Amino acid sequence: MQFHVGVIAGDGIGPEIVEEAKKVLDAVGKAYGHEFSYEPILMGGCSIDATGVPLTDEAIQQAKGSDAVLMGSIGGDTRTSPWYKLEPSLRPEAGLLKLRKSLNLFANLRPAYLFDELRKACPLKEEVIGKGFDLAIMRELTGGLYFGKRETKKVDGVLQATDTLTYNENEIRRIAKKAFSIAMQRRKKVTSVDKANVLDSSRLWRKVVEEVAKDYPEVTLDHMLVDNCAMQLVKDPGQFDVILTENMFGDILSDEASMVSGSIGMLSSASFNDTDFGLYEPSHGSAPDIAGQDIANPIATILSAAMMLRFSFKLDKEADAVENAVKTVLKKGYRTVDILPQEKEEIAGFTQVSCSRMGSLIADAVKASA
Repeated sequence: MQFHVGVIAGDGIGPEIVEEAKKVLDAVGKAYGHEFSYEPILMGGCSIDATGVPLTDEAIQQAKGSDAVLMGSIGGDTRTSPWYKLEPSLRPEAGLLKLRKSLNLFANLRPAYLFDELRKACPLKEEVIGKGFDLAIMRELTGGLYFGKRETKKVDGVLQATDTLTYNENEIRRIAKKAFSIAMQRRKKVTSVDKANVLDSSRLWRKVVEEVAKDYPEVTLDHMLVDNCAMQLVKDPGQFDVILTENMFGDILSDEASMVSGSIGMLSSASFNDTDFGLYEPSHGSAPDIAGQDIANPIATILSAAMMLRFSFKLDKEADAVENAVKTVLKKGYRTVDILPQEKEEIAGFTQVSCSRMGSLIADAVKASA
């Protein structure tokens, strides 16, 4: 089969980690008889440098013409990069928000699970880790505070900033359906996270989610306030299956979940609309401080490519092969620096590898398993 993949390499470590994901996809193609073609798409700081804006209309059309989009990371150092001297609508992240809106990517799925091989990298106590955890955060992606009306103005001589959080019932219903559908493929439990004790938007959220739940009688639904959820993620992450939440809460909670998994460099991400199309990217940022050093961890991007195989291309066997290849390489003791044990007495038996070497090892493992 042939698949056309739009590729947003982005900024910082983005080009390095995307290259390794493409290497693994090509290994899948050779092993299973598929062909992946890649079309580069500019977005983020690199697009600002080339075109003056973080995302052009041409880039949006390129993305729409792809079967799926694989993305690295965008942005730079907010303290020193000239990109952040521009007005907010011209900064790198504005391109990502525009792309999500243009492609109607309203649902973001971020799995967070603990590889047995990385238990020692998890910051939680062994008694908290228990048998491990495997959860997924379904985050609404095109509404809420990030897309609401905002302004900064002087009121009675004092600067005042306003950000508006708005959701309508249709936006809530469609993301809730996505969450319950994913739960049906997992352990059939949804935890809807809100701030219903304070916010009207959360009270509407809770009402609509309960309505959707009636269509999924096999799925258990419970509600949790966002502050409690933040605590529970570090107290007992194994209690969660699918966490459903709005845009800003999901942004924060998914980063927290990634860190209890051992390293944000391990966490994949997928954004969906109502079709098979998806945008696949790692959960981490562009890490400009290590860009060009060949030390970044490409596994999150490689696992994002596996999600692309599974959800957009319906290639479950090939996705399994990539995920199993990652486990095989980790089991053999290969580690990028971010997941290498920090205590000297624990380093024995592990081999530190570069970004490019890790990609090659996983690609070779895919070929060997076919």
